[in-house]
Amino acid sequence: MKDKMNLKELGLGSICVQAGWQPENGESRVLPIYQSTTFKYDSSEQMGRLFDLEDSGYFYTRLQNPTNDMVASKICELEGGVAAMLTASGQAANYFAVFNICESGDHVILSSTVYGGTHNLLTVTMKKMGITCSLVDPDASEDEINALFKENTKCVLAETIANPALVVLDIEKFAKCAHAHGVPLMIDNTFATPINCRPFEFGADIVTHSTSKYMDGHAVSVGGAIVDSGNFDWSRYPDKFKGLCTPDESYHGITYCEKFGKGAYITKATVQLMRDLGSIQSPFNAFLLNMGLETLHLRVAKHCENALEVATFLEQHEKVAWVNYPGLKSNRYYELAQKYLPNGTCGVISFGLKAGREATPKFMDQLQLAAIVTHVADARTCVLHPASHTHRQMSDEQLKEAGVAPDLIRFSVGIECASDIIKDLEQALKIV
Repeated sequence: MKDKMNLKELGLGSICVQAGWQPENGESRVLPIYQSTTFKYDSSEQMGRLFDLEDSGYFYTRLQNPTNDMVASKICELEGGVAAMLTASGQAANYFAVFNICESGDHVILSSTVYGGTHNLLTVTMKKMGITCSLVDPDASEDEINALFKENTKCVLAETIANPALVVLDIEKFAKCAHAHGVPLMIDNTFATPINCRPFEFGADIVTHSTSKYMDGHAVSVGGAIVDSGNFDWSRYPDKFKGLCTPDESYHGITYCEKFGKGAYITKATVQLMRDLGSIQSPFNAFLLNMGLETLHLRVAKHCENALEVATFLEQHEKVAWVNYPGLKSNRYYELAQKYLPNGTCGVISFGLKAGREATPKFMDQLQLAAIVTHVADARTCVLHPASHTHRQMSDEQLKEAGVAPDLIRFSVGIECASDIIKDLEQALKIV
């Protein structure tokens, strides 16, 4: 009998294609869709052991599903983690990641430049649940970051590359501060993907994704993912992380850290949060996500190649006031990008027109190849004006704090021919 291949020895491209579903003799070569809500067992005792977490297996798709688990396993391998789970959206992933260790009376430190939906989740919705949040400038010094920690701080959350501010996070700096105060660093790695950055290698503890973006890559399936590095020792701080370190009476007194070791965090998020909140990704969406993951390493490279060409063109155009892209040598985050993302950053560019915010809608309406959509990071080039769309709930002061200028145009470069994308920009710029 042949030995199974060691995924740890494979490159990221091979993991994209081969990890997750590994069929046995005579089984489907392509990941099957387990489109079933329930799973059959021969005895009541077997089912009972599953509900007591004494056995592993499948009994209801809201908790676990084979298709979903295979895709989560692939993402886990790509990030270099020990356990992962899929969620119904990126928003659900960030919510579950934080709420898994926070409850009423706790405190979170959040990078001020994160995606507007994440900003609102932490500063508005979770505030209603009694979880407070302090915002921190991602460029803040260690002293400034350390000053924000409180006795009830439970985690720090930031993005590898901020959406849409395109701030590149100094992951090691934030990890050092978080660990000095006995809390994990959570990183939303959506824009970078594990192809360009693996935050665990720089000290991050938990990684989240909106898999709707580059991972899916084709704007066909909404989803999210959470990956645990297995490196944060929850049991070292039993009074701070009681949910992981004290008995859970809803499961007959199981203590997650004792029973599941490095799998404690994801197990708790699955059997508690997914059980009670139900934000499961559909098996069909997971199947589509897996199809996207198989070409992730190819598409991300093309996105970055095209984006650098487009950013260079925009930087030199007489009607463009400013361009923000970490891949440009003129960018303030270029050096950090070389440290954390040496193979490329992402396909997203932001820029503003000399004609100002008022000219932005006219410019966007003139684009032909690039579509105005509430999305980013798929195969097709798309464009958005955050101040009018995704971030419109924010005041000008909040926009500034989030690194979103009122005239900022978010331009997500697709994998079409770069020359055609540039031609589209050229004809649209002529009218402003």
